Amino acid sequence: MEYRKFNDTYYIRADRGDEVIASILSVCEKEGIASATYNGIGGCSSAEIQTFDPEKGEFSTEKMEGMLELVSLMGNIISDEEGKKYHHTHAMFSYKEGEEHHTIGGHLKATTVLYTAEIELRPVIGGTIGREFNPETGTGFWKL
Repeated sequence: MEYRKFNDTYYIRADRGDEVIASILSVCEKEGIASATYNGIGGCSSAEIQTFDPEKGEFSTEKMEGMLELVSLMGNIISDEEGKKYHHTHAMFSYKEGEEHHTIGGHLKATTVLYTAEIELRPVIGGTIGREFNPETGTGFWKL
C-alpha cells in the first residue's frame, strides 16, 4: 500500500494481497485521523459481505472469492473515547458466473485486493465524529 496527501485529502493505492479496510485504518492511525469518510474502486480476489438482522441483533456473512470488480466502496471512520477506530463500510461488487454478470453488495467486513484498489480518504476538518453505542441495536452510531 502507498498513499499521499494532497491538500486535505489522502489518496491510497492498495496493492495485491492488501486488505482494504486494514489499509484505510492504517493510514488513519499513522496520520492521527480520528474521523473521516472514504470512497473507492478496484479489483479484489475475496470479500466478506454482511447483512445486519435487527431481530437477531447480529450480522450474517457471505464470503465471495474470484475476480470481484469493486464498483463502489463508501464508508466512514469514527473513534470512541479511548481513540479506538471503527469503520462502517458498504461496497458493491460485480462478477461473472459463466457468461452472466452479477452483483453483490452490502456491509463490507473485509476485502482483499487482486490487482489494485484506489481510495480517496477525506478526514473530518474542524471537529471529530465520535462513536456512541446503541443498546437497542447492539451497534455503534455517530456521536455528533
